[in-house]
Amino acid sequence: MFIDEAIIEVVGGNGGNGCLAFRREKYVEMGGPYGGNGGHGGNIVFEADEGLNTLIDLRYKKRYKAQNGAHGEGKGCNGKNAPDLVVKVPVGTVVSEIDSSFIIGDLTKHGERCIVAEGGRGGRGNMAFVTKTNKAPDFAENGEPGEEKKVKVELKLLADVGLVGMPSVGKSTLISMISAAKPKIAAYHFTTLSPNLGVVKTTDNRSFVVADLPGLIEGASLGEGLGDKFLKHIERTRVIAHVIDMSGFEGRDPYDDYVIINKELENFNKNILDKPQIIIANKMDIEGADKNLEEFKKKVKDPIYPISAALNQGIDVVLIKLADMLDTIKKQPLYEEEKFEDHVLYQFKKEQPFKIIKEDEHTFVVKGDEIEKIYKMTWFVTDEAFRRFSAKLRKLGIDDKLKEMGIQNGDTIKILDYEFEYQE
Repeated sequence: MFIDEAIIEVVGGNGGNGCLAFRREKYVEMGGPYGGNGGHGGNIVFEADEGLNTLIDLRYKKRYKAQNGAHGEGKGCNGKNAPDLVVKVPVGTVVSEIDSSFIIGDLTKHGERCIVAEGGRGGRGNMAFVTKTNKAPDFAENGEPGEEKKVKVELKLLADVGLVGMPSVGKSTLISMISAAKPKIAAYHFTTLSPNLGVVKTTDNRSFVVADLPGLIEGASLGEGLGDKFLKHIERTRVIAHVIDMSGFEGRDPYDDYVIINKELENFNKNILDKPQIIIANKMDIEGADKNLEEFKKKVKDPIYPISAALNQGIDVVLIKLADMLDTIKKQPLYEEEKFEDHVLYQFKKEQPFKIIKEDEHTFVVKGDEIEKIYKMTWFVTDEAFRRFSAKLRKLGIDDKLKEMGIQNGDTIKILDYEFEYQE
């Protein structure tokens, strides 16, 4: 089954907790802190594999969670880093974030990788907090939570030439003649329900990849027919080969077909029409095709190549022309580098890293990625740990904001599931 789109949830592994421990041995005076750091959580990594051609595995598994890092231990032992969870996807896969539409990765080469969700760093043990003024810190950190998000995974086929056109204009017949591809061919519309790829070799031993895309109709960009489901596969092609039924066998005007398909391509993505395009006038063996071709040439100035795919006539000339065009067109990345998201865990707006909501007269709820991360990484087992947490809140400016909102001693502050009493 050809599946070219999936929406999944990815969760990086949490970092391991740091250890709170002290060295207590009979013959070691003033042993001091001895707690090690936690290990790094595993990343979710996508890797392009040329042996795959569908996203079917992602259709049936909706959630991917990497392993957590191991906790730190006493005697200064650091926790083990968790391994990355590697998800194999076809070459040509694009990964984007649902909420922000950021492009996380575009995998166009075999073995190419991208980190889709980062694991959290390990929490620091109390050995890591030793300073000149605090020789025996009585606190440690919990591990950082792993990155969690919902992503859209799309397969955009890697082909040099894309065959586009109305249903039943002979695209499948053409690709079956010029390559080893064996698409379904029948005398009714939409026999092609998924793209077909074929490797073409010309008479002068040049080769390139052609994609036969399912037939388009008017309104395809708005969901008519097979809709825009397969239009995305045209975005990577370097040349568009517009196949037209020049015989008008089904009662359609060839020029109207040409205008309608170009309009649908433009509605889907204006940049597609910037690609070089050739016109393949098919079914020239049918009566009336010559006359229609003469009328068509009066309206269209682009080069037109008459062929009969069914009789294998005129095809070699078209292939040589396509090869010549491809020799002069460099492969361009589908996305510019600045459109890719930097892999930064827990991004937030620096001008407002938190938000405070007054739930009632004496209750204040503090929200925000940064403050919630600080809370999750704080291990509330000692007074020193609580004082450190409070100092971080003051440093972020939360105390000043609460005073501005009229908080009084004894009022309640909530952060996630944690509540504590405010004391100035």
